[in-house]
Amino acid sequence: MPLPLRVKMSRIQSRSAHSPVNTLMWLAGVSCSLALGFAVQPHAHAASTLAPNAPDLSAIETVVVIFAENRSMDDLYRGFPGADTSANLPASAYLQKDRDGTVLPELPPIWNGITGRGAPNPITQAMTEHLPNQPFDVDDAKGFNLPLNSLTHDLWHRFYQNQMQINNGKNDMFVAWADSGAMPMAYWSGKNMQMWKIAEQYTLADHFFMGGFGGSFFNHQWLACACAPYYAKADISPAHPSIAVTDASGKALALAPNSPKSALEGVPKFVKDGNLTPDVYAVNTMQPPYQPSGNAPAAGQDPRFADPTNATTLPAQTSPTIGDRLSEKSISWAWFSGAWEHVLTHGNSEPVPDFQYHHQPYNYYQNFAPGTAARAEHLQDGGLNGERFLKTIDRGQLPQVSFYKPQGNLNEHSGYADIQSGDNHIATLVHHLEKSPQWPHMLVIVTYDENGGLWDHVAPPKGDRWGPGTRIPAIIISPYARQHYVDKTVQDTTSILKFLTERFLLRPLEGVQTRDKAIQASTGQPLGDLTSALSLPVHNN
Repeated sequence: MPLPLRVKMSRIQSRSAHSPVNTLMWLAGVSCSLALGFAVQPHAHAASTLAPNAPDLSAIETVVVIFAENRSMDDLYRGFPGADTSANLPASAYLQKDRDGTVLPELPPIWNGITGRGAPNPITQAMTEHLPNQPFDVDDAKGFNLPLNSLTHDLWHRFYQNQMQINNGKNDMFVAWADSGAMPMAYWSGKNMQMWKIAEQYTLADHFFMGGFGGSFFNHQWLACACAPYYAKADISPAHPSIAVTDASGKALALAPNSPKSALEGVPKFVKDGNLTPDVYAVNTMQPPYQPSGNAPAAGQDPRFADPTNATTLPAQTSPTIGDRLSEKSISWAWFSGAWEHVLTHGNSEPVPDFQYHHQPYNYYQNFAPGTAARAEHLQDGGLNGERFLKTIDRGQLPQVSFYKPQGNLNEHSGYADIQSGDNHIATLVHHLEKSPQWPHMLVIVTYDENGGLWDHVAPPKGDRWGPGTRIPAIIISPYARQHYVDKTVQDTTSILKFLTERFLLRPLEGVQTRDKAIQASTGQPLGDLTSALSLPVHNN
């Protein structure tokens, strides 16, 4: 979809890219015309809202969130200098337990092997037998010797399984409740990634967790609304067979009578593993009600819609999103989807672009239905291979808040994407952002939607019903970011929404408030808001 306007911005260039300056505020009467159809508003905080000597968030004028896929912190950043990683653990801290709670004598084989489609030197299931009960290096030359550009098989990453794997903070049942045998314990030598070097330059958030338990669908929803989508009357709908059956705790799936007793014997079986909770919240992958969707239109239906009678089509949602809150304050924003227009025009294909329909959270919301002005303004095409997004960066035409989702083959998701391609793509984005005219007042957050079923040893803090889940990488990049810094502040995906709420004086989303209170109750501190990674000017009353 086209970007309607071109940004014409006046900016103050009184400092170098890496040296914080005194408060830089937009005057209340300043107006900027934007060529992308995004209206820039004055950025000044109301003085009454800031305590003396509080960080002046108005120094940040442009926020960019890059949302990659399915990697835990230990999977990619094991051994990162100053970080809390599994490289520093005693053996007792990473031992995985069987389903009966006993320590596994060894890891089970990786069912169906490590490598995915088209691997030139496949690592078969037989080659993974008798692995010791510990994390293992996938790209070690003395081991499996797989390069970063290898495709591996996918793993379970689902709402209930994630909670079962975390096992009340012990993180010792990732193998027990996996469908891939030993694969959750795999890691890569991330020091060979470009993003590792960028993390060394700026701030690596060391205790950053995925906002919701489980998979990509739910965690994209969390980034949009900090809420669980609701399927009203699902019990009498086509989705009824997808309602999960849980045990008495409500946090785990009920085991089927014929489920293998041991992880060494095979994949666990459940009475019913579904996309909906018993009280009909959508927590695993459902398809958007609008195209592009994994579900085609019904015969004779508006071709812009997905078939509502398909069991996996989620009805249009009405909960407020962070996008709605930004629009209330006339803050320009957009969700940029890699290959969005390409897929609408030409359809999807494998291996490129391998577009993921459930990674487009705003396509689930009534406010952004086909034909609405909000959809045309805010759901933007990132271009094939992100080329349109890159041009928008280079022209200095980003809205005040941008979310960018790489197309499937560039997002690092196990099963259909490799790490190296995604790493190169995201690093390229960062390098362009650093050269953008908007860079002097920019904050970039590079993170992952969720862990992809991969183990991490740090226990997530106790939150609310929905999360947080397993620890994931997050890199804070900005002229104001602390240099060569590892931030230990407890944060999760909700922290991004919290920062936007504080920076732009938005009405808080209920889910952000609920999560913040839950984290404070369990840790003694509120959820971090990203500012611990920043050296900002100080507000003086």
